[in-house]
Amino acid sequence: MDMVCGTRLAKVAARRATRVTVTVIAAILATTAFSTHAATLELHVRDRDGRGVPDVVVVAAAAEPARSTPPHSMSTAVMDQENRRFVPQVLVVQTGTPISFPNNDTVSHQVYSFSPARRFQLPLYKGEAHSPVAFDTAGLVVLGCNIHDDMVGYIFVADSPYFARTDADGNAEIPDVPAGRYRLDAWGPRVADPGETLVREVTLAGADKVAAEWRLQRPLRPHPSPGPRDVDWDY
Repeated sequence: MDMVCGTRLAKVAARRATRVTVTVIAAILATTAFSTHAATLELHVRDRDGRGVPDVVVVAAAAEPARSTPPHSMSTAVMDQENRRFVPQVLVVQTGTPISFPNNDTVSHQVYSFSPARRFQLPLYKGEAHSPVAFDTAGLVVLGCNIHDDMVGYIFVADSPYFARTDADGNAEIPDVPAGRYRLDAWGPRVADPGETLVREVTLAGADKVAAEWRLQRPLRPHPSPGPRDVDWDY
């Protein structure tokens, strides 16, 4: 009799252990599926009249540190100079990215930055006379030319590998963003809205695309000069 009871108890314990194991495996699979699913962030920035705002940088930072964050491409980025302008006027890169500053203009330029995130100066040149400059500190870097005061460019250095810059219609996409909660921060050289109003929070879980939109409340600023900054500017 004791042997029969013992056998029954063993079978019950085995069934319970099996159910627990199946439950744990299902939870692990669900967590893995959540963590490995990637989505595209669709970004839209509009002014007060509903027009798209170009050259707005949006950076998506994970609310919780990821187990492994794939780095953005660390190949050399390019900030060119053409027709006495920086091209592109706004460039966004991940920290650690080297940037080259070729001068494909018909005149010489002397590129500089006084920004705390990266101070440097390239002596007067044309062509590709200088080695790429490394940008290892996150933040905004404002560029100028000592020869042409009306030239201004911006390099936004982000710690996160997930970022984009809006096109001429005010739209952008950040592809392959892993599932999770993210804080979205927007910045643009002509955006006058307070920084705290430009923050968005999104959760990516299962959807292929998630949209985030900014509708600015203040009029756009004129393009500033790279010289001594006004206290109202954010750089």
